[in-house]
Amino acid sequence: MRPLSPLGMAALGSGVIAITYGLARFVFGLFLPSMRDELTISATMAGVIGALPFLSFVFAILAAPWVTRRLGVRRTGVAAAGLAGVGLMTIAQAPSSLQLAAGVLLCGISTGLSSPVMAQAVYRVVPPDLRGRVNATINAGTSLGIALAMPAVLLWAEAWRSAYTGFAALAALAALAAFCYLPRDDQRTSLSRPRLLAAPVSRAQWLGIARLSGLATGMGCVSAAYWVFAPDAVINAGGLASSQTAWMWLAVGIGGLTGAGAGDLISRFGPASSHAAGLTVMSVSLVILAIDPGNFALALSSAALFGAGYMILTGFYLVRSTQIMTEAPAFAPVLPLLATSVGQVAGSPLAGWLVGAEGHVTTFMLFATLGLAVAGLGSWLLKEKSESAPASHPFQ
Repeated sequence: MRPLSPLGMAALGSGVIAITYGLARFVFGLFLPSMRDELTISATMAGVIGALPFLSFVFAILAAPWVTRRLGVRRTGVAAAGLAGVGLMTIAQAPSSLQLAAGVLLCGISTGLSSPVMAQAVYRVVPPDLRGRVNATINAGTSLGIALAMPAVLLWAEAWRSAYTGFAALAALAALAAFCYLPRDDQRTSLSRPRLLAAPVSRAQWLGIARLSGLATGMGCVSAAYWVFAPDAVINAGGLASSQTAWMWLAVGIGGLTGAGAGDLISRFGPASSHAAGLTVMSVSLVILAIDPGNFALALSSAALFGAGYMILTGFYLVRSTQIMTEAPAFAPVLPLLATSVGQVAGSPLAGWLVGAEGHVTTFMLFATLGLAVAGLGSWLLKEKSESAPASHPFQ
């Protein structure tokens, strides 16, 4: 089998991420109302099931570097896509809330495994000068999966089992592609002493990852208000039809495709400006939705801007972390991506409390202000570090 070209790696990686993140993780909420009606799931149980992908994602992404070094890139990539397929099919066949929960849990595991192994694969097959661009393109695959969900919601909103069966078939194709094209590991670390890191990591590198993780926590908190309450805002506060939220998620997916340019943004404008731009766009999306949640055109514009800002930022954390820990590409994105999820877990109940106490408009305005504050903090932290580092330092 011929080695993957950079374009081939970008296509394969974005396809896997579209399945594991877009379809296996972010689409669940769009089908949840139909699932609740058919399986008679209470609101409390739905909340518990909704938390399971986060829990399994946390454990999976922490274990992903160790799994990648032990099994190798190809087997881990196949496992990530395969687990997504099994989880999606389990959901499609679920006769009860218990089996539904099991499927959701498996989907979270696949998500946690996929980003680190794709970063390791890029390190293996892509020249250094193209890795940032390819990593960002792969990360933007999430948006492709979200965009694919829109027609599925419109066609199969009530027939959710058919939709999830189709998603599982796509995951099986992704697993087959990973098996055929991901690089084979000729030499793997001894099974008796698998290591997370292939080379020592300096104190400066740890500090760089810590800075990214702190900023990622803030970004995750800001994004939680939109992920959880944007549909609620346009339906309950704006009076739009529930079917129109599917078009909003299509706009999120299309806007998010711009996240493929995160690597180029860093190269051209530097880390501080790129990070600030992403958070500013996300904050503007919150403000637009708060101004008039009943205006469908504004809602679509807001969704597209949110998708662009969110995917630029997640791409930024992925690319920047692999630039900092150049010799540990599977481990580098673990903490920033984990921090994003931690921020979302903290932001979701905070946004819920504010919506109940002050309403959607005030909540979105406050979260937009928080986003601008995180942007300002990032401009100071990232600019200060990049200016003080020597030209040969991994931060550059």
